[in-house]
Amino acid sequence: MKIGILETGPVVEALVAPFGTYGEMFTRFLHRADPDIETASYVVYESDLPSDIHDADGWIVSGSKYGAYEDHPWIPPLEEFLRQAVAAKVPVAGFCFGHQILAQALGGKVVKSDKGWGLGIHQYDVAAAPSWMTEIGPSFAATAIHQDQVVTLPEGAHVLASSEFCPHAALAYGNLEHPTAISVQPHPEFEPDFTAALIDQRIGAPFPVDRSLVAKESLSQSTHNRDWSRWVAAFFRSATAKS
Repeated sequence: MKIGILETGPVVEALVAPFGTYGEMFTRFLHRADPDIETASYVVYESDLPSDIHDADGWIVSGSKYGAYEDHPWIPPLEEFLRQAVAAKVPVAGFCFGHQILAQALGGKVVKSDKGWGLGIHQYDVAAAPSWMTEIGPSFAATAIHQDQVVTLPEGAHVLASSEFCPHAALAYGNLEHPTAISVQPHPEFEPDFTAALIDQRIGAPFPVDRSLVAKESLSQSTHNRDWSRWVAAFFRSATAKS
């Protein structure tokens, strides 16, 4: 199985050497669940979009420093690519910006929330538990780094998880047991050491100092990152088996 990773923004330059690009992070993320998954990365924010939705068996859309609603020349082609992939049942998994741009491409709405920045380990209540999300409990923990949110769901989107801060924290599109796309607002691909280093890089601007300090304290909490690796790999396996 080959998964294409659509990089929609750069990692902070000082953090690339110790932690890698988003493509490398997602490769590690997938390999925790299945080391046989092949990956290929595309630097979409530099207009390196795949020529065909079938160039991979499925697609991951990364996080980004950009807003889905911003005017960048690579965003409309990415949205069209995602619409074509979903229509053709080529599976897509979106994370943070990827969660937002997928919703926007399919008819939803994304805004800069007046709740401000969500930073650090957040807890999310599970609203639906399809079978590919094996051994899921009533909630999960993951790293939030966002101020934009999906506020209007596209047609056919189902909420998998929510929190008071982020009501549309995880989504599935189509049949819950066999979705054509899934997405999650937090970052299960981020490990605590990377998150701490990122906060250090951005504390004060754009991250508020008070929320940054609380977020760093939260990083000692356990997360469900490895569970998300299993769930995403299971989603891709199920979707590609049916295609």
